[in-house]
Amino acid sequence: MTMTNDLNTSDEVRIERSFNAPQELIWQMWTDPHHFEHWYGPTGATVSVAKMDLVVGGARHISMEMQTPNGTMRMWFVGEHLDIEPVRRLAYTESMSDEQGNVVPPSAMGMPADHPDTTQITIELDQVGDVTEMVMTHAGIPADSPGATGWNMAFDKLVPYVEALAAPSE
Repeated sequence: MTMTNDLNTSDEVRIERSFNAPQELIWQMWTDPHHFEHWYGPTGATVSVAKMDLVVGGARHISMEMQTPNGTMRMWFVGEHLDIEPVRRLAYTESMSDEQGNVVPPSAMGMPADHPDTTQITIELDQVGDVTEMVMTHAGIPADSPGATGWNMAFDKLVPYVEALAAPSE
């Protein structure tokens, strides 16, 4: 696994990772709620809800919990699938929400006032030999934001999970 962060654009996070795993497996990490729950979110976060209607226009509803010095913080996200090209490309919107899926302003969740109500995540996968190259772009958040740190932590959790699933069984 290798990683680079392209910090040239101020209003997006772009992260490239390479996995020693089949492209289909990395696709499942993004599209199968069971797999998504195992790695999504920064270190210490857990996903308790991951609903994904994997069709263009289909909804996403995610709940992430983490411990803070003030107790348990629970964040909800909703989105809509914009583009689905199986095993190659996935694009969806993401907004903060309440438990019922109603969009809430990011400022209500402690985010900066200039944080957009809706952002877009695009995942592109390419099989190069035995390696899957992944490029994730999260448009709408600054490259130097806590969101960028959170994505890197999530991908750090994804690596051992993928490696365990991709390892040949004995």
